[in-house]
Amino acid sequence: MIRARKMWATAVAVLTVVGVSPAVAQARQAPDVRPAAAAKDNNADLPPGWRISENDGESALEWRSPRPVPAGDARVEFHADGKLVGAPEPDKDGRTFRLPLEEARTSNLTDLQVLAAGRRLDPAPASGARDRRSAPPAAQPPARLPAGSVDPGKPGSYTTTTSEYALDPVRLPGFSAPVEMRGVVVAPKGATGKRPVALFLHGRHATCYVPGRDGDVTIDWPCAEGAEPIPSHRGYLRDQKLLASQGYVTVSISANGVNGQDGVADDGGAQARSSLVRTHLARWADWAAAPATAPDAVRDTPKADLSRVLLVGHSRGGEGVNRAAMDSLYPPPADQDGYRGAVRWHIRGTVLIGPTIFGQNPVSDVPSLTILPGCDGDVSDLQGQVYADGTRGVSQGKALHSAVYMVGANHNYFNSEWTPGQAQAPADDDFWHDPEQPDPVCSPGTATRLTADQQHRAGATYIAAAARLFVAGDDKVRELLDGSGRRAPSADPARVLTHAVGANRRAGFLPDGPVKVTGGRLCSAIDPDPRTTCMNAEAGGSSPHFAQWQPEREAGRRAVAMRWSAPGSAAVRVRPEKSLSVEGAQSLALRVFVPPNTTRTQLDVAVTDASGKRAKLGGVRVDGLPGSDRTASYWAREVRVPLAAATRAGLDLRRIASLELTPRTRSGQAWLMDAWAWSPGTPAVQEAPLTRVDLGRLKVKEGDSGTRTYQVPVHVSGKGSGTVRLYVLDPVTGQAKDRLVTVKPGGSAVDVPVTVKGNKRYSWDVSHDVLVKAVRGTVVGAHAGGVTAENDDPMPEVTVKPVADRVTEGQPLKWRVALSAPADVEMTRTLKIVPAGGRPELSTKDVERQWLLDMIGEVPGGEVPLSELEYASLWVSVPVGETTAEVTVPTVRDRVAEPAEHVGLQSTDDEGEPQGPVLTGTVRDAT
Repeated sequence: MIRARKMWATAVAVLTVVGVSPAVAQARQAPDVRPAAAAKDNNADLPPGWRISENDGESALEWRSPRPVPAGDARVEFHADGKLVGAPEPDKDGRTFRLPLEEARTSNLTDLQVLAAGRRLDPAPASGARDRRSAPPAAQPPARLPAGSVDPGKPGSYTTTTSEYALDPVRLPGFSAPVEMRGVVVAPKGATGKRPVALFLHGRHATCYVPGRDGDVTIDWPCAEGAEPIPSHRGYLRDQKLLASQGYVTVSISANGVNGQDGVADDGGAQARSSLVRTHLARWADWAAAPATAPDAVRDTPKADLSRVLLVGHSRGGEGVNRAAMDSLYPPPADQDGYRGAVRWHIRGTVLIGPTIFGQNPVSDVPSLTILPGCDGDVSDLQGQVYADGTRGVSQGKALHSAVYMVGANHNYFNSEWTPGQAQAPADDDFWHDPEQPDPVCSPGTATRLTADQQHRAGATYIAAAARLFVAGDDKVRELLDGSGRRAPSADPARVLTHAVGANRRAGFLPDGPVKVTGGRLCSAIDPDPRTTCMNAEAGGSSPHFAQWQPEREAGRRAVAMRWSAPGSAAVRVRPEKSLSVEGAQSLALRVFVPPNTTRTQLDVAVTDASGKRAKLGGVRVDGLPGSDRTASYWAREVRVPLAAATRAGLDLRRIASLELTPRTRSGQAWLMDAWAWSPGTPAVQEAPLTRVDLGRLKVKEGDSGTRTYQVPVHVSGKGSGTVRLYVLDPVTGQAKDRLVTVKPGGSAVDVPVTVKGNKRYSWDVSHDVLVKAVRGTVVGAHAGGVTAENDDPMPEVTVKPVADRVTEGQPLKWRVALSAPADVEMTRTLKIVPAGGRPELSTKDVERQWLLDMIGEVPGGEVPLSELEYASLWVSVPVGETTAEVTVPTVRDRVAEPAEHVGLQSTDDEGEPQGPVLTGTVRDAT
């Protein structure tokens, strides 16, 4: 059987292997399971850039990028057939990513893709339709909103001072190297009394660079000799100076030590970043209590008021400060935490800039503002939208959660140390510009793309707005953040749009809950079934509201999809299971989105009470955002209609039974995320005593025989009781089964059994993974856990011996790869073609043409020794349960009298280093 693949860079071709099934798919399954992939055509190729690599008998799925992939905040993932395969480990070359087959979550490796936050990193198959398309028209920015009554971007009355402190590093659980304790402080001069505190945490970026060598950056920790740490924590000085001028003591802390080690963390380093943030806050609490013990950088600043703290996090730093807010209210398990002291501070709110949220676990009772950069080329799915959407119905709903969509902003330019021309180390624009196919929204120079200065100024303005609302309690700034349609002039010319949940919103029409929909479609945010999902892959672009989590299908995340072809032709009615009370509310606030670049979608809004009495509340207009197929622009606009008409019509506002939307434009599409009874104002937030759930991971030996049942560690703490949704992933297919579970501290243990079967054959470790998400009355810390059954059987010895290593031309050379014992996983060996010790070599003219095409994808011109061909290697696979496989080099007979020719084969490891002796094949002349 021949399996051949043309690879990029260091990729190894798969060549003639006798008796081998295409068993990449066998890596994570019981030996008696035959995957669908095994039944496929044996000549099926991996895409360019992909290969199965081998090191010490262990196989990995490997992809190599044609260009360096900068260290970013989005997690790089391998996907196959629309399903998550796993998160690979990056190589130091910045291009190569490897996923051990033992960690693969699916047995099907068709339609391989490399994704980071929904953005595809590997080249998509060529599409003639796409390649021939004309350039899309330039996008236009949304209309400028009216100015708000206040402008938080204006500097305050204080001059500022800047200094820096460096303390002894700290040890954090799971990390081998200590993490630095460094902060840059910007504070007001001459401010009296205790001053509120704003702490900044940068995201995941390269950690080290070599001065004077452009592009020589790594994500190591500690930095190698001759390299220096990248000062990412100094990238928010502009934001800090604005806040300090308004009376805040600000500190931006360094987290290079977390960035260089978080690849080993299931949560992407969220818990480690939380521990680091709280350790800094604890030091500030110490210094506030005993100023004489503070470092010089702090001693000369006004006294910090730790009862009024704003946390600002960028990218993974956003997820880190979200976890710090959670951990400050609901302590994590001690064995997972790097901070051990008391909580002597109060987090009043968080600002999350282009954040990740791998755990999809926002803190419902801490106000938040999430900036969503419309041209984010790193966390490009804008998954931070979940910090608003994911809080609905979980707790009291009094905390405001604002989503701020900044048209034309990229990911990096909020941090000056990640901005070309401003950064000390090499930096770039994370939204990659293709000169041949410029993006109509995000390519530099378009009407919608912001410059670095414009973007950073707008970001600083909205950080200051959050401080003014969450910490200072000034309700006048709320209209800039909650979908009221006002702008902060200091952010001009940026177009900044907002919507919100929480605060004075109540009695919501929520598609996530028990609800019936007529005239439209109740759709699922995440579902592989095109009949069920809210958006299909052909939509062009994506929606932050439907950002993918880990399961391929999620329960409890829904919206209402509308499609119509004539005005009034598709009245959509949403009827919750129980009537809602909107009594006392001023308006009905709806979050609705329409396709990007569309305008003037008009909808009539009506409600009906429990007696059947109906009232039309009014009409709304919804415009789409500027968007392209590379942006997440299907984003909801907040529109409001007064409830006065319902009052005049005599409806019982305590018993509203349904909501009705009727399109008035000729044709179109729309999606309803939710609708709320809305009133102005920002209510006081009282954190509820919620139940906290953290998953752990148990590692066990598989044993030699029999079966054993283990329980996934589930840690329940806090107060009260609540509901979570558990997802149990199949270790072979990756498919998830979910169920709702009631949890209560001190109550019955959460039952998540895992059965492990013992045997005496070598295999990979098998990971039985479990995920958890908050539903009601809960918060989730460690969202991922499970049971890992570790292989405890020795790896078979692998030998390679000749079967026919001296043949006459026209006959195949053959070698046999043999195992000392059968294994429950495919065993591989890579044989590189090397020179034959100075003797005449087998050349491209001496082997079959198709064999060359299968191996390297081309037939070189002229006559080239095989050892001089780039990427010429044989990949040999011994199938599951078998002990031998053969590899051949098919030769051809010619009529040229010539001496014997030779070929050398050298076993290599995954890095291409030689292993064992060189094997030699000899081909005698047939004439």
